[in-house]
Amino acid sequence: MNKSNIIGLVIIFLMIGLFSWWNYKPLSEEEKAAIEHRNDSLMMIKMRQDSLLYAQEKLKQQEDAIVDSIPANKKQADMIADKYGVFAKSTYGQEEFYSVENDKIKLTFSNLGGKIYSVQLKEFQTYDSLPLILFEGNENIFGLSFFSNNRLIETNNLFFQPVDYHSDGKMVDNEDGYDFAMRLYPETADSTASKYIEFVYHIPYDDYMIDITLNMVGMSDYIYSHSGFLDLTWSMDLRQQEKLKENRLNGTNIFFRYVGDDVDKMTENRDGETKLPVKTDWVSYKQQFFTTSLIAKGDDSFLSGVLKAEKVANKVSEPRYIKTMSAQLTIPYFGKEDESFAMSMYMGPNKFKELKKYDLGLEDQIKLGDFFLVKWINRYAVLTVFNFLDQFHWNYGIIILVLTILLKLVLFPITYKSYLSGAKMRALKPEMDAIAAKYPSQDDAMKKQQATMEMYKKFGVSPMAGCLPQLLQLPILMAMFRFFPVSFELRQQSFLWATDLSTYDSILDLPFKIPFYGDHVSLFTLLMTVSTIVYTKLNNKTMGQTNQPGMKFMTYLMPIMFLGLFNSYSAGLSYYYLLVNLITFLQMFIIGKIKTPEVLRVEIMAKAAKNKGKSAKKSRWQMKLEEMQRMQQQQARENAKRR
Repeated sequence: MNKSNIIGLVIIFLMIGLFSWWNYKPLSEEEKAAIEHRNDSLMMIKMRQDSLLYAQEKLKQQEDAIVDSIPANKKQADMIADKYGVFAKSTYGQEEFYSVENDKIKLTFSNLGGKIYSVQLKEFQTYDSLPLILFEGNENIFGLSFFSNNRLIETNNLFFQPVDYHSDGKMVDNEDGYDFAMRLYPETADSTASKYIEFVYHIPYDDYMIDITLNMVGMSDYIYSHSGFLDLTWSMDLRQQEKLKENRLNGTNIFFRYVGDDVDKMTENRDGETKLPVKTDWVSYKQQFFTTSLIAKGDDSFLSGVLKAEKVANKVSEPRYIKTMSAQLTIPYFGKEDESFAMSMYMGPNKFKELKKYDLGLEDQIKLGDFFLVKWINRYAVLTVFNFLDQFHWNYGIIILVLTILLKLVLFPITYKSYLSGAKMRALKPEMDAIAAKYPSQDDAMKKQQATMEMYKKFGVSPMAGCLPQLLQLPILMAMFRFFPVSFELRQQSFLWATDLSTYDSILDLPFKIPFYGDHVSLFTLLMTVSTIVYTKLNNKTMGQTNQPGMKFMTYLMPIMFLGLFNSYSAGLSYYYLLVNLITFLQMFIIGKIKTPEVLRVEIMAKAAKNKGKSAKKSRWQMKLEEMQRMQQQQARENAKRR
């Protein structure tokens, strides 16, 4: 910028300043007040406008919130209506409970699903002294599944309305028990409606079995009926009630019975699925000592079904959870105006007499033996005697002692014959040594065997006489092996140091687990093992068993194996086998005092002298040996000719 430009700008600013000074007039007080009033008014208007805008904004936000909420609620309502159709109103409600109890069980019902909510067995406790609850809450699912206007409806998720329930909280009390009903209404939740699905429960005064009647009244317009059946879903989470979660001889499983057939079961101790392709009388979720059974009553039956046993992953962490049992059963439905299906549910102990009185085959869940002879011995002999002794109300340790003595007395003739056979063979040891000296070569083994058989025949001794009695006792030993682990009567019954004869009697809990043995020491099992080893040693000596090291090792190995096998089994079973060994020792001692080796030797020689000169008829075994000897000699001659 040059000098002329700067001078021009200064002149312009001076002219503007002079013009402003010339035109300036000071304001009067009135004008100043008017201006201030105007400014204040403008400020008030601005503040009011701001407040109004703020209020309008808040109102708009509230209106937007209301507008936004209305579609959400409506959307949810539309979804429920679309999913449940005419049963949509039954999805709204609050869960309520209704209780009743008889002398044996305490039941709680829920209006959600109209089902049994919980079951407590009043006479029993768990192994750790808690109330024995079979199931509670969501551990039990029971309800119908069907299609209604192309919608799958599950009644377990819908609210039922109680019927015949007094305002004072008590159920209807009839002559033979309590009656209680739950109804599910379509289209409305009004209890005055004439169309409904109904569960009617009848609870007797003194029984573990309750009746359940399903009534379908006026439901033909609401339920698809062309298939001819409805699905009944029943699922239970089984709780641990005993010290051991799983018992190898009396475990958890699903049992069932087809119409007109024997009782069957799923594969033992495995998860899996079993289909029921034909009509079925009942399905039962059996634990070691308690059972929950669903039974089709009268002429009704389940048309088919699918059974499942599994451990659900999200429940395994629950300390008392064992396994989930479920059944998808089909029941008949033809869309009539009034249809019913009668059922019963047993919730109680696995007592043979208790289950047998219903005449439904439920007692066959108690596995008294797979082999028919073992099963018969337990049912018609052992159980009869056991129940007879139970009438005297003795301690069960004493009852087992008396039962063992009675069984040993019945088997005494067999034991006596077996002992005499072995003792006689031992008395003939000089003759057997002479035969062994006469035929020392292995090539003369057949001659040695034949000479031995002739010697047995001469003195009237049979080597099989000691084996056959042992075989005859085997079914009884097997029967007792099956009897004690399933005997409900032994549950939580103490004897000596054992607090519960139905499970193991631990006297020492180990801080570690020994393979094949466990983490505890069962004293009855230990005593049984020691007595079995002593019995084996005495038996080998008395019966004159072979001195081969391999055979001796096997006879002593079995008791050691039993030590690991029986360590977690019923203390009553180990106690029984201990008693058997002790009583056998006593019998052997008494017989040995009466029938000494000298006495037996005299008897044998007297019998041989009496039979002298008589033509002894050859036994089949002896003739077979002679035939084998002739064939061996002929083969030897042919071999010699070839050389």
